[in-house]
Amino acid sequence: MALLPKRKSPDTRRLLRARVVRTERTSEHFVTVTLGGEELAGFEPMGADQWFRFFFRREGQRELRLPTSSSELGWLAQSLRMSQATRPCVRNYTVRAFRRETLELDVEFVAHGDTGPGSAFATRAEPGDEVGLLDEGISYLPPEGSRQLIVADESGLPAALAILDGAPADLVAKVLLEVPASADVRKVTAPEGVDVQWLHRDGDDRYPGRLALETLAEMELPAAPYYAWIAGESGLATGARRFLNRERGVPKSDIAFLGYWRTGRSSPG
Repeated sequence: MALLPKRKSPDTRRLLRARVVRTERTSEHFVTVTLGGEELAGFEPMGADQWFRFFFRREGQRELRLPTSSSELGWLAQSLRMSQATRPCVRNYTVRAFRRETLELDVEFVAHGDTGPGSAFATRAEPGDEVGLLDEGISYLPPEGSRQLIVADESGLPAALAILDGAPADLVAKVLLEVPASADVRKVTAPEGVDVQWLHRDGDDRYPGRLALETLAEMELPAAPYYAWIAGESGLATGARRFLNRERGVPKSDIAFLGYWRTGRSSPG
């Protein structure tokens, strides 16, 4: 994540090993990978946009080597000391769902071929493939009883959907969800007071997040105060924050903005 707002960290942080149980093509541009294993008994589900460091083998590596430290900087220092041949690939993902009874954790990936290591992993993953997870907590921290605005492109979609899965019955919110194609639109179960609007590019050559940002600028929004959560490409996150603060008077403290990736530097997955 290029941009990190305030977050609530888990009570304990431990690097957990897990294995791929199964994969499922969720829609045209999304793949769900289900992970399992005994060590997931130590996972602390926090709901909302809970995210974690995801460790997996690079192409050509025969085994997954993980750092032994779970501290904020310790795992990174250990990883950097590994040789290129043994260092694992690390990306950030959110928990789509966790089932304590079966010790299964779902992760939803944006599938765009081999243009990103996460996408390549998800589309090639096979049962038994070993991975590592290091929990980082949540950044969705709305004031109790607040009206909300939720905006996400495809890279922020799994987190946005997880937020709606756990939403209280009295939530009042406007939700903008941008996806690559109309085939990626799915049914969303949300409280009655939640207005979900899907945006699909369908061949539009704009970068991810631009359609959501332009739609946001034209929307009729309630007068502040309300809580806003925006996630996706860096331009969407920073642009929406700037617009809401300067044009709509939303205090910066009421805006959680997460830049999961940046155009030209990394693919969303």
